Amino acid sequence: MKYVGIALVWMYRLTFGWFLGGQCKYYPSCSQYAIDAFKKHGFVKGGALATWRLLRCNPWSRGGVDYA
Repeated sequence: MKYVGIALVWMYRLTFGWFLGGQCKYYPSCSQYAIDAFKKHGFVKGGALATWRLLRCNPWSRGGVDYA
């Protein structure tokens, strides 16, 4: 199942990510964070961590280094 999540992130990277890329204020980027979370924690917990990361990525956040 985790490979489905990784494939979804890659599909995002190859489509919308191409146009919206280079905007992430976190390191690693949000899409790389999602891939790492899926690899380390599986589909459910990795998906929850990736979603939480996307919710935190807003104009009022500081950004910075955040690992899965």
